[in-house]
Amino acid sequence: MTKVKTGLDVWAEQGFSALKGKRVGAIVNPTSVDSRFRHLADLLAQAPGVTLSALFGPEHGIRGEAQYMVAVDEARDRRTNVPVYSLYGSTFESLSPRIESLKGLDALVFDIQDVGSRYYTYVYTMALAMKVAAKAGVPFYVLDRPNPLNGQAMEGNLVGEGFRSFVGLYALPNRHGMTAGELARMFNAQEGFGCALTVVPCEGWRREHFWSDTGLPFISPSPNMPTPDTALVYPGICLGEGTNVSEGRGTCRPFEQFGAPWVDSDALLSRLAKEDLPGVAFRAVGFTPTFDKYRGESCTGAFIHVTDRRAYQPLRTGIALFQALHDIGPGKFAWRADAYEFVEDVPAFDLLCGTDQVRRGIEEGWSLERLMEGFSAQTERFAKQREPYLLYA
Repeated sequence: MTKVKTGLDVWAEQGFSALKGKRVGAIVNPTSVDSRFRHLADLLAQAPGVTLSALFGPEHGIRGEAQYMVAVDEARDRRTNVPVYSLYGSTFESLSPRIESLKGLDALVFDIQDVGSRYYTYVYTMALAMKVAAKAGVPFYVLDRPNPLNGQAMEGNLVGEGFRSFVGLYALPNRHGMTAGELARMFNAQEGFGCALTVVPCEGWRREHFWSDTGLPFISPSPNMPTPDTALVYPGICLGEGTNVSEGRGTCRPFEQFGAPWVDSDALLSRLAKEDLPGVAFRAVGFTPTFDKYRGESCTGAFIHVTDRRAYQPLRTGIALFQALHDIGPGKFAWRADAYEFVEDVPAFDLLCGTDQVRRGIEEGWSLERLMEGFSAQTERFAKQREPYLLYA
């Protein structure tokens, strides 16, 4: 096993020399720790010659206490006593730092663990902050971290123009195989941010590495992302946020298990067996969520067991699951109808899919192959587009 050094580990060994004499702001969350579990905010507050002037809290907050789609408050950090500016409020505009919050800064640092799926909002927080930093003339630094799903496998379609949102702000496939630093390089070039960008790469990470190959501890990057196994299934099961099916929030294994009070587990497993999905097996399960959908109600459904992580196709599996749930639950299965991630006029399921093709096809009874028609070609196009921005062998 290779022991990978994150960008933060690299900078910590260098004594944060690149920031000497600078007033620094940092976009952080609980994953912003080095191999000795020291938080970036604390390290910067103690680094000789560095002035930590501000912290910026993405979705879930800088210490990770807020649930999904819950606004993050502004206050002072209880450990460093520096002001905390929210990057996740009640409007889309709240997702970008206010330009006055960057006043007086000489550098803005981003150090947050991503999970390799386009719905995960931290890389869009990074991109929006890069845009404002460019306008303010503040150099932007990304301390890179590994992609837990490896940097080779990609799957899915690209987000269509009419389906852009905070769970799909740019044209990425559902599983993109890039690190945050690589995405920052691509966004800066393709979107024309004009940001003075520096990426501090990991050392020792290779594109074929999954998280278990890194030797790094997994720090939960959000309340419902407790393990690397969660991250592996997330590119498919996150689609459940666009339905009335529980994706396991409020249980100890979110996203790995899913269901609802009305699901017939036997019928579901029988239907899924017909799809011959690679690298995965399903087990009937029951659970009672402690919050979110069906709080306090007994649910039945299935648990996802990944049997071969290299063969496993999380998006294909997720689409097959929700197609099956739709078909076995007539009159009970439903698409989420309320506003989602600040968008009111596009169904949440379509925002997550980046297209209405999947939802329309499920409603019209298409085959799984037809539901995903054209996706592989889009992934292949993306693979060529991302090539100039990759940092790792």
